[in-house]
Amino acid sequence: MKLTTWLNSALIITSIAFIPGIAGAQAANTNNGGGQINTDTKYLQPFNIAFLAYQGYLKEQGIPSGGALLFKYQSGNLTAKDIVQAAVKANKLPAQVLNDSSYLNALDSQLTSLGSINDLSN
Repeated sequence: MKLTTWLNSALIITSIAFIPGIAGAQAANTNNGGGQINTDTKYLQPFNIAFLAYQGYLKEQGIPSGGALLFKYQSGNLTAKDIVQAAVKANKLPAQVLNDSSYLNALDSQLTSLGSINDLSN
């Protein structure tokens, strides 16, 4: 079995296993009742957001899926920030993530990795 075939198979199996739970996830409540932001808030990781976008769960927010997502990202017509904005609109992430450069950089890395895996299979 070629390495690319194995990687693609592993990617598909992983996405099938995790997407139902990820897609149903809601943004964490950052209001602790006292008007302060909870700094212990946990939300979907960049890996999960990249797969949500890839699988089409952000289409209603204007993010293409699959190869179209990767093409637009690689051509510079779509950024990690665009995807985070869509995830915020879809209630998958809190708005504060838009200002988190480490999160945006990690999402960039995930999208680049998805594109690299896709390029290997061709």
